[in-house]
Amino acid sequence: MQADDASEMADAVVELLSNMLERNSLTTDDLISVLFTSTPDLHSAFPAGAARSVGLGDVPLICAQEIDVTGALPRVIRVMVHAHTDIERADIRHVYLRGAEVLRQDIAQ
Repeated sequence: MQADDASEMADAVVELLSNMLERNSLTTDDLISVLFTSTPDLHSAFPAGAARSVGLGDVPLICAQEIDVTGALPRVIRVMVHAHTDIERADIRHVYLRGAEVLRQDIAQ
């Protein structure tokens, strides 16, 4: 994200969730729960609020704050999805967007 802006956050969350579902052939019906974290410099909105707009109205969502580590990448939202799937863990496609690819170059696709 370029700035701490509620509209940009909503766009980023929708983009990230949509990519995660699409790349792993999941639907919202497959989701058990979703955990969002954001870096301490983001406080304009709850990431989970944007998730409701992509059909996650009945999926438990929770937001938390990342620890404030010196030198950490700023303005980052992370998502951990718990889902019913037959996909082997090694075949899960992890999604890193908007510069976050540097966080896990070993698994970013």
